[in-house]
Amino acid sequence: MALVPPIEYDAASPEVRAVFDDIRSTRKVDWINNFWKILANDPASLERTWAAAKEVMGPGEIDALTKELIYVAVSVTNNCEYCIHSHTAAARGKGMTAKMLHELLAVVALANATNRLANGYRMDVDDRFREPFAP
Repeated sequence: MALVPPIEYDAASPEVRAVFDDIRSTRKVDWINNFWKILANDPASLERTWAAAKEVMGPGEIDALTKELIYVAVSVTNNCEYCIHSHTAAARGKGMTAKMLHELLAVVALANATNRLANGYRMDVDDRFREPFAP
């Protein structure tokens, strides 16, 4: 159960409604999910988080499906049930198959296991891995 009640569109302030309208328009959906309804209790946080999500998850060098797969992977690692479900649904909508999900979860499990080994052993990073990106 949420710590605060969801803010429904009809009960929302004009500033919250503006963000809700932008979410619907940008995502081409006819509803607002609970994540945004809960954040609407703090309109500044709602607006800031939506602006960041719109920028980061929007068009860029990484395609939309890959961004959703990354989001699922991080959500699994952080044990965020809500984000696992919502971004798995988004990834399915962008073409993720069941086989892709299984492979993704195998990669997440492997990365978590090998990260723990590298951290536990306090391994020195190979110099060749430290080369910075060229501008």
